[in-house]
Amino acid sequence: MVSIATWNINSVRLRMPIVERFIKEQSPDVLCLQEIKCQEHQFPYEAFRSLGYEHFAVHGQKGYHGVATVAKTPLREFSRHDWQDNGEARHVGVELTEHQGMIVENVYVPAGGDEPDREVNLKFGQKLDFLERMTRWADAIDRPTLIVGDFNIAPLESDVWNHKQLLKVVSHTPIEVESLQRFMDAHGWADIGREHIKAPERYYSWWSYRAKDWKANDRGRRLDHMWASEDLAKQALRHSVHEYARDWEKPSDHVPLVTEFAL
Repeated sequence: MVSIATWNINSVRLRMPIVERFIKEQSPDVLCLQEIKCQEHQFPYEAFRSLGYEHFAVHGQKGYHGVATVAKTPLREFSRHDWQDNGEARHVGVELTEHQGMIVENVYVPAGGDEPDREVNLKFGQKLDFLERMTRWADAIDRPTLIVGDFNIAPLESDVWNHKQLLKVVSHTPIEVESLQRFMDAHGWADIGREHIKAPERYYSWWSYRAKDWKANDRGRRLDHMWASEDLAKQALRHSVHEYARDWEKPSDHVPLVTEFAL
């Protein structure tokens, strides 16, 4: 058995108290964090070691972005891809050396700005290009692989609070959904979340800080994902969404997802 969690933490140093709370409650074997917002030497290694996490793959940068995978089980860093093509720290891949060599790819896809038009919004074009590079990479995968993280796209109608209102809002536009589908098709990924929480059941992982009462408004989106190679997906026993973490003190605007595998 191995349990793997993913969480856009929106500054790991600022939110270490809730990371510690989550770890004590759920104790995943592997925790993939996005948007750590620190350089590698600033990462809170000792805090994680005190919680039993001795193994690290940290790809950070000053003040923005950054991803980190921490684990109780041995790992080796496997890859760092610059799918943004500008040096931003948005990916790290690891091999779980004691779990049949399972590959875990941790990615933070760009948000894409506010205007869904690459001609007037450079960031939106960068997001689409990022997805295209990921798609070319996925076409060549030849090992059991799990890719997790903040994809910044809610593809299904039941992944957003209002499909019609969000069709022209970045993260749910048809062109983004189509780009993400091409990425899925390139490797035949299984969407673990939707394998276990069937559409059209409501499934969100993000709620804006702008809402005064996130639960009352419940204007959520499923921006965070866990996708597996076909054979690996068959070994996924349970998948859970930890919405209650959005209510913790100084929360991230995202909540953790956890999948348990029988390898």
